[in-house]
Amino acid sequence: MDFDRLSETMRRLALEAGAAIMEIYEAPEMGVQQKADASPVTAADLAADRIISDGLRAEFPEIPLVTEEQAATHGALHGDFLIVDPLDGTKEFVQRRGDFTVNIAFVRDGVPIRGVVYAPAKGRLFYTNAVGDSVEEDGTHDPSRVGVSVPIRVAQPDNRALRVVASKSHRDAATDAYIGNYAVSDFKSAGSSLKFCLVATGEADLYPRLGRTMEWDTAAGQAVLLGAGGRVVRFDTHAPLDYGKPGYENPFFIAHAPGVALKPA
Repeated sequence: MDFDRLSETMRRLALEAGAAIMEIYEAPEMGVQQKADASPVTAADLAADRIISDGLRAEFPEIPLVTEEQAATHGALHGDFLIVDPLDGTKEFVQRRGDFTVNIAFVRDGVPIRGVVYAPAKGRLFYTNAVGDSVEEDGTHDPSRVGVSVPIRVAQPDNRALRVVASKSHRDAATDAYIGNYAVSDFKSAGSSLKFCLVATGEADLYPRLGRTMEWDTAAGQAVLLGAGGRVVRFDTHAPLDYGKPGYENPFFIAHAPGVALKPA
């Protein structure tokens, strides 16, 4: 794998998809529909998916692609694959809350080792570089020109005063009860895969998710967090969260900085 080309391509396609998303975000009509599972899908999801999937297939035709918006790509896979959520946080998008992201990841041996998370309404761009280290890019986010890339790293947590981030749209009593097991000094709510990135940058220490997610929701964020020195583990066993599972559905999980004393399920 040419990781230089992969990093450049994922970055460029995420920015191009983000620009298409923002055109629709700022328009009066978002083209909201319902999928078979009653979750929303918008014209922005479909436009971003087209940009990313066409671009990845053109650049890496030999690598299987899984993307949320194309059910035909959801079959069983082995070995390397690319996985995409073109617009994670559709509820935040529809409500014009800004906490939505473009997500592209590359998975090898069940681990997302490269990824990009772009939050176009927030102006934040996170990705793994060619060697797998995570950065946040400052500047204008020009698809054709890389800006200043600032290395990011998880914080050294203080278990007497942990900083926790949790879902803005999917909080429930079970999540609150689990968070209650920790000594928390600060709590943030955020949407989409931004939660992984807040742990990766050291803005939070712990992100528990006791709810349904799919691998395309989490792969890019997990890649960014791993590249910043963080961890993502299953909620029940604390084993690493892996990818390529049948149906691409995740178990509950915990994303955290090393040093957080995880509580049992």
